[in-house]
Amino acid sequence: MVGRRPTPERPLASGRGGDAAVRIAGFGADLGADLAADLAGLYGPSSEAWRLNREAALLLGAGPLAVLLQVAHPLIAEGVAAHSTFRADPWARLDGTLRSYLRIVYGSGQAARSEIRRLNRLHRGIAGPVADPVAAQRFGPSYTARDPELSLWVHATLVWATLITVERWLAAVPRDARARFYAETLVVGRGFGVPEAMLPADLDAFEVYMAAMLSPTGPVHPSARSRELAAAILHPPLAPVVERGPLARRLGVAAPAAARVLRHAPRSALTPLLIPAVGLLPAGLRSELGLPWGPIERALDLWLATAWRGWRPVLPPSIRWFPQALEAYRRVGMEP
Repeated sequence: MVGRRPTPERPLASGRGGDAAVRIAGFGADLGADLAADLAGLYGPSSEAWRLNREAALLLGAGPLAVLLQVAHPLIAEGVAAHSTFRADPWARLDGTLRSYLRIVYGSGQAARSEIRRLNRLHRGIAGPVADPVAAQRFGPSYTARDPELSLWVHATLVWATLITVERWLAAVPRDARARFYAETLVVGRGFGVPEAMLPADLDAFEVYMAAMLSPTGPVHPSARSRELAAAILHPPLAPVVERGPLARRLGVAAPAAARVLRHAPRSALTPLLIPAVGLLPAGLRSELGLPWGPIERALDLWLATAWRGWRPVLPPSIRWFPQALEAYRRVGMEP
């Protein structure tokens, strides 16, 4: 049995748990409700999370935007700089953030919970002294990635980046849909160890939280290290793109030769494609990060968004959607 085709413009109206059981039952005899719910994952096909995250073009905005917001917090910048090869290879974090996020959103229940546990284990070892003197004066001499306030900020950047990018690149998200999407994300925030009392309870509270974090007196004001990392995000080396991951697998034996050529390419070669993420940043934060936003950047941003909106209606989901989203719909018996 195959469910009706979902479209980005029309969220599926049916409920998650029982609805998933009905659809998946077409695959075989008497799949139990627990198994059906596990196949549907943390959210399921009727969720706003599945609807809003599936367009691969959002990678140009939401992925880099979330990481820029994260490293704009001086303590997160400290941890990223000290515990990763981010400056030499920002692709690793961008790719890891995207894959992890999509596994949580579109994976089975078991896969999503396993990914959350993996991230929590990884972050337990990320701690150390604050090297930036200004940041040390503001926040204290040390940091830990398991600080619930930092976990909440990372979680919030993913929520906020998704909503703002969808509205810029796809269509306006009605207030009730935004509220449903935010409510769906609370389970992940709790999974990352953010106490219930600290999590904004609803969309209104979330917007108040974001405004406070980004306000002149809030904690998210970039340090010198934040600006260094932002520059690395927007001027990435090209060779790592073909040295691992799906593109490397597609190139096969040609990947090493391609990597050798790309090592000589300027680090600014892909910067124009990352302009949408810069445009989605709050203007004050963009200025603090030292990112230009003049007529050329505005024109390029408008051209990319307009071109995507023009092409999108003629492209099938098999091209537009992330592979993880396509697999998830098929897993629950729905052909994209």
